[in-house]
Amino acid sequence: MAARKGQRRTCETGEPMEAESCDPGPESPSQVYLPGKGPPLGEGEELVMDEEAYVLYHRAQTGAPCLSFDIVRDNLGDNRTELPLTLFLCAGTQAENSQSNRLMMLRMHNLHGTKPPPSEGSDDEEEEDEEDEEERKPQLDLAMVPHYGGINRVRVSWLGEEPVAGVWSEKGQVEVFALRRLLQVVDDPQALAIFLRDEQARVKPIFSFAGHMGEGFALDWSPRVPGRLVTGDCQKNIHLWTPTDGGSWHVDQRPFVGHTRSVEDLQWSPTEDTVFASCSADASIRIWDIRAAPGKACMLTTATAHDGDVNVINWSRREPFLLSGGDDGALKVWDLRQFKSGSPVATFKQHMAPVTSVEWHPQDSGVFAASGADNQITQWDLAVERDPEAGEAEADPGLAALPQQLLFVHQGETDLKELHWHPQCPGVLVSTALSGFTVFRTISV
Repeated sequence: MAARKGQRRTCETGEPMEAESCDPGPESPSQVYLPGKGPPLGEGEELVMDEEAYVLYHRAQTGAPCLSFDIVRDNLGDNRTELPLTLFLCAGTQAENSQSNRLMMLRMHNLHGTKPPPSEGSDDEEEEDEEDEEERKPQLDLAMVPHYGGINRVRVSWLGEEPVAGVWSEKGQVEVFALRRLLQVVDDPQALAIFLRDEQARVKPIFSFAGHMGEGFALDWSPRVPGRLVTGDCQKNIHLWTPTDGGSWHVDQRPFVGHTRSVEDLQWSPTEDTVFASCSADASIRIWDIRAAPGKACMLTTATAHDGDVNVINWSRREPFLLSGGDDGALKVWDLRQFKSGSPVATFKQHMAPVTSVEWHPQDSGVFAASGADNQITQWDLAVERDPEAGEAEADPGLAALPQQLLFVHQGETDLKELHWHPQCPGVLVSTALSGFTVFRTISV
């Protein structure tokens, strides 16, 4: 956690963090800094990142902020931990005016790990350090296409060998964009220059649906049936998309009805072809089966899942668990086998503002991450139990008040919106916020 002792230097992020004193004289004992707990920072005090708490940490900006993004699976291999890393993201901007928005393919590469602390040495070693620092500079390449209207949510899927992005726009349309060309050029500087000069203005969606009659945020591709999609809007309606043989989609005009307010998030079951979950500003979570008529497809409901809006849900790929986050700042784990009871199997309250994103770790079934409007990203492990013989909690009452399952608290971002674990790089988290993108891996996961 963050230490509190004397004056602090500026931090970019960090939890654990450490503080450094500008007073060379005797110092008072360090205290743990916990967001929202204990006294606030004093005048002249700032938190300092402890780089030893991170295996990897990088930040990037793309001009206009991105409300949503998705990680694009690549052909560089699975379970890769060797540094430096390369990764691909698809994101959409929320610019100040509609004409300035872009759908973007990002290639982040040369992502090295955090450096060890500098050691005292000769001038030759300093020169080597400067050369090493130059070689370790992270790189960002962008392939962009114009998009009229801010982009509320982006989700990527593969239709066979073809990558596509589903895009929810503030102009009230859901569009599907082909991504193959963007993926090709973002990896080739010469091709990228030609694309940006001659091609980007001509890129149009391969399909568009305006039947929602208003904007929305909820969108999810089926992980089991390629091309199957559900989209939900702020008018409480959910529509099912079915791929057709001609490379298009049939969108059922009959909405799934049940929610009484905005549909905030949608998630397909990872084990059932026809089942999906939804959450809403009406405080409920619902489970649906598309084999039934849309008006009768809601099979299970928890009417008061949170105290207020349920903003986000995520379905575990490995356990029958659904994770939810709400305006009440709570994180709840639901066992689908006990969903009728209306009671979660676990509730965690660390965030002090609405939860904006949640996601299970793709490899470790008990681990998940969450982000909140309190500018915190938290990492959790359901399997963790506090060691009764450990003296740390006794020494610091602040630590004793923390949930046992809380592994790590990352800070330093402004207005966090969304996070995703990288499915091919274990432990790597990517987040987007008003302050830009962050890629990091902590020592905890």
